[in-house]
Amino acid sequence: MVRTAVICVLCAGLFAAPASASAPAPIRGQFLMPGVVYSRQVEFTAHGPVVMHVIVAPKPTGLYALRPILSNNAILGRERVTSMERRVSGDATVAGVNGDLFSFSDGHPSGGLIRDGILDRGPSDSRSTVGIDSEGILHVDRVRLAGTWQGSGQRRILDVNDTPRPNRATLYTPAWGARTPEENGGAQAILQPFPASRPNAPLTSTVVQYVSGGNQPIPPDGAVLVARGAQAGFLAAEAPLGSKLTILLTLTPPWANVVEAMGGGPIVVRDSRPGFRSLEEFTTDQLVPRSPRTGVGQMADGRIVLVAVDGAQPGYSTGLTNFELALAMMRLGCVTASALGSGASTAMAFDGKLLNRPSDPGGELAVAEALTVFYYGVYAPAPTSRVLSPNADGVDDTQILSYKLVRPSSVTATLTGPGGAALTVDSGSHPPGLYKFNWDGAGKPEGAWTFKVVADDDLGRHSTADRQFSLNNTLGFLSAQTSGRRLLAGFKLARTARITPRIETPSGALVRTLPSRSLPPGDATISWRGRPGRYVFSVTATNDAGAVELTAPFRLRG
Repeated sequence: MVRTAVICVLCAGLFAAPASASAPAPIRGQFLMPGVVYSRQVEFTAHGPVVMHVIVAPKPTGLYALRPILSNNAILGRERVTSMERRVSGDATVAGVNGDLFSFSDGHPSGGLIRDGILDRGPSDSRSTVGIDSEGILHVDRVRLAGTWQGSGQRRILDVNDTPRPNRATLYTPAWGARTPEENGGAQAILQPFPASRPNAPLTSTVVQYVSGGNQPIPPDGAVLVARGAQAGFLAAEAPLGSKLTILLTLTPPWANVVEAMGGGPIVVRDSRPGFRSLEEFTTDQLVPRSPRTGVGQMADGRIVLVAVDGAQPGYSTGLTNFELALAMMRLGCVTASALGSGASTAMAFDGKLLNRPSDPGGELAVAEALTVFYYGVYAPAPTSRVLSPNADGVDDTQILSYKLVRPSSVTATLTGPGGAALTVDSGSHPPGLYKFNWDGAGKPEGAWTFKVVADDDLGRHSTADRQFSLNNTLGFLSAQTSGRRLLAGFKLARTARITPRIETPSGALVRTLPSRSLPPGDATISWRGRPGRYVFSVTATNDAGAVELTAPFRLRG
């Protein structure tokens, strides 16, 4: 038996145009965390239904950031978006989508990666890179890396954390993984210590060791410079053991204040206009078919939009072409937007829980990266019950309230209810963690209640979180008894209420709405005769205390 509040949510249509380019229509939907809203939107098209999942978050400054998460914290390998979110949950509360296209064989992303201002992988100059700067502005640009190393001779070209290429030099930092790639020959110079690989500034280190062959350990505080073919001779001659070596990673455009970035593309919205031809290195098969799509964009007011479109599931969602994704992002109010990885990899999750329906038969796929909204303030998960009803019927008799801190904070948690009712649930200084409280509401007034948490962390950041629920003892003690093809449902009313009974399928589809009527306090029964099968009986009671619903499954037999 389940008790829930009766809540109506209106979601904006998938292709409903915004009020204007500078003032898009508000996104209505489910509150995830302070300032962050999720909506599931369905559009019925000539090609079939399209289901689009949308997250809208504040401009990524202060308590918010837009950051990539690298699978397994290494360039190689793959991990599910839900798993990545759970892994960083101690640092922030996160919501996000899958990131860049990647190699299924070893998991390395196809484009660039910058984390906290550190270049972990060079961008693909034939595709867009998505970046976020220190002011919270989203950039979608074609970025080129000119990487060089220099010992006693001239500057020589290198790649960063890339798969081996003949007659090339590659710098491997700890972001690549534990060891360099398996390969024969060449020269491998161990650089230690090696500074963080920030672009556009000289990085100088000492050659402390030479080794031969691949699969060499990468020092946690160092790097390995691997030279192949003719480059191996240059490295040994111009950077002998004990000498200094300088590496320069120059980006064009310089992206001087971009602190987070990942490969993406193609760009789909520029200056509020959708793009049809990206002139980027994507195949027709990647752009034209209707399939699952993922995108990121920014509105004129700085809000971030993350989109995951389900697809390749006839009858549920056909998906979109790349241009249709561009139109959808524009109509959601984006002035800048880029596509991300698409197909069966498309995924959207919040706090480690999947929000969309991936097209792969096995469900969510492991991917190379996730692009996520980080929230560093206090977070209050939804209460365990939308309606608290301490009437001893065994359903929702106790409310579990909780909040999460990711930094040491001074906290005040309160409950406020009808008529000015108020009480303090918790207060004081607390370390990071999840804090839970049980509350039965005994003797408290019925109606709408708010659980509010105010926190000031050790960095001086102020944040609040609140959740609403209701206390309502009107309806309780629901039972559903059957005899053959007849249902006899019973329940008890604590006060006069208008009741609306319904018969539904186990999946929630409406079978029959039974007559609605006002009933006095006391015991009540409802009967219904139907065809054999499994059903759910639902009854909603509405009065001045609000609306409350109880459900109970039952089965009719022939």
